[in-house]
Order: sequence, then C-alpha cells, then structure tokens
Amino acid sequence: MNIAQIEVNLQKLILDYTQETFIYELLLAYGLPKASITRLQKGNLNLSKIEGEISWKKKLFFKPVFNQDLHLVISEIKSTLKQDQRFVIVTDFKTLLAIDTKTTDSLDIDFNALPKHFDFFLPWAGMEKATHQNENPADVKAAEKMAKLFDEIKKDNPDISKEFIHGLNVFLSRLLFCYFAEDTGIFEKNLFTHSIQNHTQTDGSDLSDYLDKVFAVMNTAPSDRTVSGVELPVYLDAFPYVNGGLFKTPHKAPIFTRRSRQAVLDCGDQNWAAINPDIFGSMFQAVISVDQRGSLGQHYTSVPNIMKVIEPLFLNDLYAELENSKTNIKKLNELLKRIWNLKIFDPACGSGNFLIIAYKELRKLEMLIFTAIDQINKTYTTQYSGISLNHFYGIEIDDFAHEIAILSLWLAEHQMNQEFFKAFGRTKPALPLEQTGSVVHGNATRVDWEMVCPKKENDEIYILGNPPYLGSSMQNAEQKDDMTLVFKGFKNYKNLDYIAAWFIKGANYIQNHNAQFAFVSTNSICQGEQVALLWPPIFDKNLEIGFAHTSFKWKNNAKANAGVSVVIIGIRNIYNKSEKYIFTDIRKINSLNINPYLSNGHNIIVEKRQKQLSFLPTMTSGIKAGDGGNLILNEDEKNNLLKEYPESKLFIKDYIGADDLMNGGKRYCIWVTEQNKELSYSIPPLLKRFEKCRELRIASTKAATRKKAEFPHQFDETTFIEADSIIIPQTGSEKRNYVPIGFLNSGTIISNAARAIYNAESYLFSLISSKIHIQWVRAVAGRLKMDMQYSNTLCYNTFPFPSINSTQKEELEQCVFRILEERENHSEKTLAQLYDPEKMPAGLREAHRLNDLAVERCYRSKPFDSDEERLEYLFKLYEKMIVEEKEKDTLFAKEKKVKK
Repeated sequence: MNIAQIEVNLQKLILDYTQETFIYELLLAYGLPKASITRLQKGNLNLSKIEGEISWKKKLFFKPVFNQDLHLVISEIKSTLKQDQRFVIVTDFKTLLAIDTKTTDSLDIDFNALPKHFDFFLPWAGMEKATHQNENPADVKAAEKMAKLFDEIKKDNPDISKEFIHGLNVFLSRLLFCYFAEDTGIFEKNLFTHSIQNHTQTDGSDLSDYLDKVFAVMNTAPSDRTVSGVELPVYLDAFPYVNGGLFKTPHKAPIFTRRSRQAVLDCGDQNWAAINPDIFGSMFQAVISVDQRGSLGQHYTSVPNIMKVIEPLFLNDLYAELENSKTNIKKLNELLKRIWNLKIFDPACGSGNFLIIAYKELRKLEMLIFTAIDQINKTYTTQYSGISLNHFYGIEIDDFAHEIAILSLWLAEHQMNQEFFKAFGRTKPALPLEQTGSVVHGNATRVDWEMVCPKKENDEIYILGNPPYLGSSMQNAEQKDDMTLVFKGFKNYKNLDYIAAWFIKGANYIQNHNAQFAFVSTNSICQGEQVALLWPPIFDKNLEIGFAHTSFKWKNNAKANAGVSVVIIGIRNIYNKSEKYIFTDIRKINSLNINPYLSNGHNIIVEKRQKQLSFLPTMTSGIKAGDGGNLILNEDEKNNLLKEYPESKLFIKDYIGADDLMNGGKRYCIWVTEQNKELSYSIPPLLKRFEKCRELRIASTKAATRKKAEFPHQFDETTFIEADSIIIPQTGSEKRNYVPIGFLNSGTIISNAARAIYNAESYLFSLISSKIHIQWVRAVAGRLKMDMQYSNTLCYNTFPFPSINSTQKEELEQCVFRILEERENHSEKTLAQLYDPEKMPAGLREAHRLNDLAVERCYRSKPFDSDEERLEYLFKLYEKMIVEEKEKDTLFAKEKKVKK
C-alpha cells in the first residue's frame, strides 16, 4: 500500500469511526492483513485480558483512556511494556498520544489531526523510518588509548616549548597514519607495530632514533633508497614510499621509556580499520588538551548530525536525480559528470569532519551510478572513481587541525577505494599519496574565500560546516577585530554572535552564483535582537532560507556528551525554485517561505516595542536596586532589625526576584520615601546601610550612579506601584513547557530579575501561562547561555492577541483558578519543581492543557495541530496587526495635517 492511499484511508477513518472499532480500522488503513485483524478483534492475538486494551506482540499496545491524564497513562504503560510492541497508543478520542518504542519518537496531537501525521505509523506498512548510524564506540576507545600514550610521552619529555609541542603534534599524526596503514592494507598487516616490537629495546631507549629512520624512509622514493651504493636494511626497506608531504619535514621523535614504548604498542593493538577518519583530528585535539580530557570526542561532529546538513543541501537532490535516471545511460553519465565537478567548501573545517563525510557520501553515490550503468550495459565498466580530493576545500585557523584535515581526507579516500574494490574489483593504488592543497591554514574571517575556492561560471558549489559560535561577550580581542572587519558599515553588529561573520561572508560568496551554503549555528541568530541585525542584509542580496532544522541538541557518543542547542540553516539564491522544508525532531514540513525565526511565513522582523501591540495592559521591568545588597534583607536580618527597632517596620517591604519566585526564597527590602526619610536616618542599622550604599555608588565609574549617591536610602529606580501584580521571571529554562508566573499582593517590590504587570486582570495570567505564548517567547526572545530572556519590549509588547469579550475573559479566569488550585494541592513543591516538564503533577498538567485550549479558542475555533502551526499563525497575525497599526498611524497623521 502506498503513502497516498494510507493518507486517504486515514481521512476517511476520521470522518466515520466508532470508538469500539477505531484501532482495528486504523491497522487496516495501513494495509495489515485483514485476517490478522479479524483474529485480533476476536481476541486470538490479543495478549491483554483487560477490556478495551489491545496488546499485539511486536505490533501495538492500545488503550482508550477517559477521565485520566493521557501523558501519565502512556508513561506508565511504556515503563511496564513486556512484549516489544512497536507502538504504544492512548487516546480519549479528543487527543491522541503515541510512542514509537524503536525510534523513541513521540506523537501528541489533536485526534482529528491524525491524517496529517500518517507517516508516524508507516512501519506497519513496511516503510521503516530513516535513521542515521550511531557513532562507532571504537573511535572513543582509540582516543582514550592515544590520551594514555600522550600522557606517558609528556612524562618522559617535560619540554613545553612551542616548537616541541608542534613537533609532538606532527609525530602523533604520523603515528596515526602508520596505525591506520597497517590495519587497512596500505602497509603489510601489523608492519609498523611488529617492527617496533621486534627491532627496538624494551626499555624504549632506542625507539626515538628508530622512528626517525622509519619516517625518513617513508619520505624516500625507492630509486633513492641507497646510500653510497649500500641498500637499506630489509626491515626499513619494507616500509613503502608514502609521499604527499606527510613525512617531508624532519621532526625529532620524543624520548621514550619502557612505559611509553608499551603505550605505543598498546595503541597498535587497536583495530584502526574500524576508526572513522572524521574523528581523527578532533580526537587528537582532545588528547593534547588536558583540560578537555574529560570530554574525549566531545568536539567532533557526529555523522548523523553532519547528514542533517549535507542531505538537504545537496545529497537528497542528487539521489532524486539518480532515481529518475536509472534506466537512461545518458542521464546517468550526466549525473556522474555533475558529481565529479561539484565543489565542497568548509570555511571552518577543523579536522575535516564535514568534508570527509561529504566525500564518502559522494563516493557511495558514484558507486550506485556505476552499478546502474553496468546493469543497463550488462557488463562492467572500466572507469575508476572520478571524484577528486582537489574539489574539497577548507579553511582552518589551527595549524595542527589543518594538517590533520588533509591527512584524514587521504585516509577517507583509501577507505572508499577499498569499498570501490569490493564492489568492482578495481581501484587506484593507495600509495604514493598525492599532494592536495585545497585545505588552507588561515583565519576564515580574513581570508578571501574565492582565493581558496575559486568560482567559475559553470561551477556548482556547496559551502557547509560548523563555524565557531561565541556570543559577543565571549569573543576575545582578535575575534572582535574579525567582526569589525567583516561587518564594516553595519550598525550594532557588536551584539551578534561570532558565527554571524560566516553567514555574511557566505552570503557575499554565493550571491548570483550557482552556490548554496548551510551552517550549524546556535539558535540565538534566529532569536531576539540578532534577527534584526543579521537577516535583513542577507535577504537584501536576493537570498532566502532554503531549508532549516529547528532547535535540537547537538550530541555525540563521547563519555561527556555535548548537548548544545543548535539550528541548521541553508541559504540559497531566490531564483532557486526547489521546494523549501522545515525539519523538526520528527517532522519534515513543506514551506512556502521560511522566515528568520525558522517558521513558515514572510520575512518579517519582530523588533522591540515600547507600546503593546494587542492593547494589553502595560508590563514593566522590575526595579533595579543598585545598592550592592545594602538595601536587601534576609529573614534573620529583618527579624533582628524589628526586634531592636520595631519602628523600622515602616520601611520594610516584601522583595522578590525570579529565583525567589521559582525556588521559594523569602527576602525583604528597605523602602524609604521622601515623606519618611528623616525617621529612617534616625535608626542606626539603617543609617549604616545607607552609608555603605553611598560609598558604593560614589566609587562607580558611571556618572549617573555617582549622582544617585545623594540618595543612598533609595533604590536605583523608584517606579514602584502600590498595587497587586503579576510577576514574570526574566530568565527561564528552554526545557519548560510554560512560563511559570505568580500573583503578588500589593506592597511587594519586584526586582529587576523579573517583569511586572500592576493592577492586572486575572485573565492575563491565563494568557502569559499558555503554550501559544511560550511558543512566541521561544521564537523571539533573546538568550543568556541557553536560557530564554523574557523581555517586556520584545516578548510581551510584540505578542499578537485578538480582542476578546467578557465571556471569553471569564472562561480564561476560570482556567487561572484551576491552575492556582492545582498548585495549592502541591504547596510543598516550589514552582521550579512544579514546572519541571518531566515531573509536572498530572492535575497541573491537565489544568494547563485546558487553559491552552481556552486561550487558543480566542484565536480560532479549530485547535492547533502543532507548535509549528501555532507559530505560523502568530506570525501571520503579527504581520496583519503591524500593517493595520501603520495604516491607522498614517490616517491619524493625515487627519492631523488636515486640522492644521
């Protein structure tokens, strides 16, 4: 059964089903045998004895659930599953939850939206979901062995000069090549390791001289291997001529002892044929940097993640062309010519990870094309691979990584030649290596990219990689100079991440040329104020986002697993008519246009506003103390003060910030007005605090702060309003599903670590606590590290919300009371604990779900199917409201002009 038919089947099913037969009809919609479904319905295949439940071995566990929390139920089922059921499904026929136990993907949708998510259950129809290979654990194991070797060598060689360290780096790269060569057929099997074992002393005293001789021999052509007519000893002449510059420059090998010699041999015991060349350089960078030792492998980019870049950038298109050409020799040869002439360029290549994987994947595709040609010709071609390493370009600022990138490309070529030989019985000789000068050592922000990867009229070029991120506060002096050079003529560029330089240089490079680029980036360039700074100049070059992966964790198989949140963004010229796609963890969404927030919609820019777009009440920042802590009291300080000077009660108010709200802290502050200032100065402990505050402000380098030293009894800001309020934390974890907020009584001072709405109506609590609101915040808010920064000017004032009537407000208020009641049921827990997405109480989760539905009904009657749909709707509404606002402002200006 094909995909189109399955989708039609599900559309029919949703329109006409009964709760009793739904699951059987669902299985039939995917083409499962009717006889098996009949047996399942009769109970013959159903392993569950509970009425309503279906447990079909290896296929399904289904349970209809009413008056319970679906999320809680499905979690309990998953933890007790015993029959390897592929899918777990629970539903109340309003919401449907499902888990794919093989891929760990999950589905949480409105029941009627099931046809849109038909792909989730495709394994029932024999169509397995695409998965990427996991990292090879041998990579990390090899890194650990090399780390031990490095440590032993360092003990024997305490020299820390720059020249020695460089020589040691080169030595390690040569060792690596030798280990790889003896396990992959470049050398005789175990030639290098056995030679050391058989021809050097066990105490390591002669190993250094021996290795110098071996490396010199491998840089000597066979015709030059006689010295004054005397041939080399057989044990040295056994090593082949390598060439390629790998052993060209003499570097004295380090001194060895018994332990370090044994570490060399132990490394040789590793099966280096199982190692991926794409890890080599990054592995060594961790090995030689002791401070990174706890995260061996953390700094290389995993193969599955690299595939997320190269597949949508060019590989999927090439495979589609192959599929359309399989029976046409002419088209197949044209495709061969196309891939032979592709240029792949990584302008921050590190040790070559992206270049290596791109090279390997193109070699695999080439073999498939040869196979297709052979099947048509009914004979074998005599062609060798036409993919040249000279078409793979890179820039790398670190000299050692640059050398390793070249080496790793050679090793990858050898691996693929072996695969080619297995498939076709022929390949090019492994040695001698050919020189390749396409990877250069330099600073990519300063090097002319066209000098590295020249552009010709008919070239097809793909730029890719994972450039350094570095927020503005993390950039060193040289990097800030790099930014100044790249962003000459730009305003406010200093607030951009360092990676923005690669986006600008990439945009300049591909403009009006048959070229595209795709970079892995921190998601911050698609959030907050950076959007307005970076994206307009890119779009002004007639470029567009061709594909994007929304935020996901950038992980690998290392022991200390990196988990940075990133996006992947592909940029192309607007004349490219290929379809655009947004990728999420489990979905691939066709898009008419991808905006800089990585949502389906026009290229609008959400900028800070001082006025609320939706005519909601004013939100302000909390109040900055600027007191060095001298006007803030903890519980003990407050009690001691009141005990000694009861009259000081007049000056004490509750004081709360984001951390107090989330973790249940209790603080107080000294709040003095001009009316009671004189009395406050008569209380010695208060006077002492005022004096400390004065001294702190006088010592400031800022003139404004020094001026405020005249009023040491006051906060830096005095915009407090004596009224009930809603408090919103400024900083929030990106993991949370809701913005946790609170109601405060009149008289509570809110710190500048939070936001405040004074005299707020209850329904606002519902709105700010909703799922649709946090989706907007996630999209437009700035970040501090990976935490969202809730801004009144950027998150709240820009939030599009329609006008609602009193009935709708009352419904939202009822939702608020329900949320507060559920919180009260767990009063022993802090807000941080209550809103931990993995530990959120079922009742509170349900209260928020009902609140979400009520808020979203204010936008439209039909529920949203996904967060992507919510965001798409919000951007359209924002754009509409901005246009209407401008029209009103224009009309007002005209009317004002007429009156004059």
